[in-house]
Amino acid sequence: MANKSIPLQKRMTGMLGHPVAENPIDRMFDAVYSHHGLNWQFWKCDVASEKELGAALAGVRALGFAGACITVPYKVAAIPYLDEADADVRAIGAVNWMTIKDGRLIGHNNDGKGVVKAIRKVTPIVGKRVTMLGAGGAGRAMAVELAWAGAAHMTIITRRESQGVEVADLITRVSGVPAEWLPWSGEVVIPEGTEILMNATHLGCAPDLEAVLVDWCSIPDRTTVVDVITNPRLTPFLQIARHKGCLIVDGVEMLVQLAMQIFEAWTGIKPSEAVFQQAVAVALGEPEYIHLQASA
Repeated sequence: MANKSIPLQKRMTGMLGHPVAENPIDRMFDAVYSHHGLNWQFWKCDVASEKELGAALAGVRALGFAGACITVPYKVAAIPYLDEADADVRAIGAVNWMTIKDGRLIGHNNDGKGVVKAIRKVTPIVGKRVTMLGAGGAGRAMAVELAWAGAAHMTIITRRESQGVEVADLITRVSGVPAEWLPWSGEVVIPEGTEILMNATHLGCAPDLEAVLVDWCSIPDRTTVVDVITNPRLTPFLQIARHKGCLIVDGVEMLVQLAMQIFEAWTGIKPSEAVFQQAVAVALGEPEYIHLQASA
């Protein structure tokens, strides 16, 4: 009997973070790889603690991954393990994806570029006053990119003063845009004049769906409200904002925008946005969004 040919080894890509279980990124990438006929696969890798991060990155290198994403809480901690960092990583101080060439880990950051593209689909950024809740690795990248995109003023609200002040100072240093830190204590009153309000924390993520404690009376219905959470698409935070009549921008839209850039860099193929939108809608089990993409 003739031997069946054995398929070639798949090119591996992935994501390192903790936790990662609820993130739809692997199903999204795998669906797009399949659409383009690529023998590639995306692995979500749960790295339980920072003590294991170095070993995990060494494993990615040794196993010949084509690239990998870095997610919370390692976007800052991963930088010392890189062989090279691009200008965005050096300016922002955080990394969210890597290309791997000749065994070298090359760090990039497009967290902020994804959010800028997503927000611009809904409202202009130039001249707007932006308030951001949280300032972790993703948040600092988004804050800097929003300033570079023309925001007039940035307010950073965090529970840890050192973190918030550091990011506010970073924004002004690299962009010239004025920025201030405010403390997050109890129910947050959003500063008057805020035109774009962003939740850059983990609050609202499945399965816990924790509330973002803000004073909704301080948020006018003309505010554009943004959430970085990808699962669920409509977090409790966005549901309340939409009920108030605010324009909303969800984390899935940001994920699609940044993932398209990463996919092209890894594979050399310029993808269709509709393919990514369809893939993530299927991954999240959203028939209403699947229908919208199919008819687009």
